[in-house]
Amino acid sequence: MAPNVDPAILEALGLEPTSSKLVPIGGSSFCSTYKLVATNNSEDLSFFVKTGIGPDAEIMFRGEYTSLNALHSADPSLHLCPRAHAHGPLRSSPDKHFLVTDYLDFTSSPPPDGTGTGLSLAAKLAKLHTTPAPIPHDEGFSTPQFGFPVPTCCGATIQSNTFTSSWSQFYAEHRLRSILREIMGTRKNGPESNSDKELADAVERVASVVVPRLLGEGHLKGVYPVVVHGDLWSGNHGRGRIANEEGVEEVVFDPSCVYGHSEYELGIMRMFGGFGSGFWREYERLVSRAEPKEEWEDRVTLYELYHHLNHYALFGRGYRSGAMSIMRKLISKYGGASAAHQE
Repeated sequence: MAPNVDPAILEALGLEPTSSKLVPIGGSSFCSTYKLVATNNSEDLSFFVKTGIGPDAEIMFRGEYTSLNALHSADPSLHLCPRAHAHGPLRSSPDKHFLVTDYLDFTSSPPPDGTGTGLSLAAKLAKLHTTPAPIPHDEGFSTPQFGFPVPTCCGATIQSNTFTSSWSQFYAEHRLRSILREIMGTRKNGPESNSDKELADAVERVASVVVPRLLGEGHLKGVYPVVVHGDLWSGNHGRGRIANEEGVEEVVFDPSCVYGHSEYELGIMRMFGGFGSGFWREYERLVSRAEPKEEWEDRVTLYELYHHLNHYALFGRGYRSGAMSIMRKLISKYGGASAAHQE
């Protein structure tokens, strides 16, 4: 039996209960997912609904809602992602929260009539990564900033996104030091993770020495805030039709956005792979590497480091060795002679 549509969702979407129903489509240990089908003014509509319990669900859904709309607003003509329509507490159970977005019908083939933008994922990301971020006027700023209006979640990790004028400061504090605090504070990785001085010293060395060396103002040229997906591995990309729109598109979903350096996006994309050589050739033709170009590989590796550390925090010590290997290489190359002993 299909569950009733909560009044909070109906009110947010302007729907009537008699013409709306939820169809369960799966979920995870954290959330339940549904297809919401409805009729409004004789128009058939479909939406994707997530529900989850507790304050973490509230933070996650608010972050995803804001992220999807930031991706969409950067250039609506790209049809890159579903739009988010509403989020908030359920009326029937205030400790549960919901998120409503456009529904995605996934398919592997473009339609024969050629409807849609016809743009590749590389072309869409290139446009996204060269569109300056908006100015956060509500925060009292007069120029674009690095950060994001709300916290976001990468997996279950809650990320602070406090607006910062310096990208190197943002990345050092709100990504590397922040995820180290998460690792040191979690119990599920065993007591050794709470006293891992070798890891802590390496992260701090990278944050305090390597990050300013590679990303510091006056050294890294031409960097300005753009919206990046933030968790773009192959599992968060697909091909499908966004509900109520024509055409099959290259789409992304489950974002964890930040207004940051465009190359930050590439760290997790390279970590897990799944984007072929054709993608990389087209993307690099459309988006110039920041200067100094010869340090591009090391910058992307530095950005990849965050995701190794985050996976350590989320899934345990199996990801520690990858993080340490990256830090040893970066410290050896950019951390000064005194760092050569890091093991």
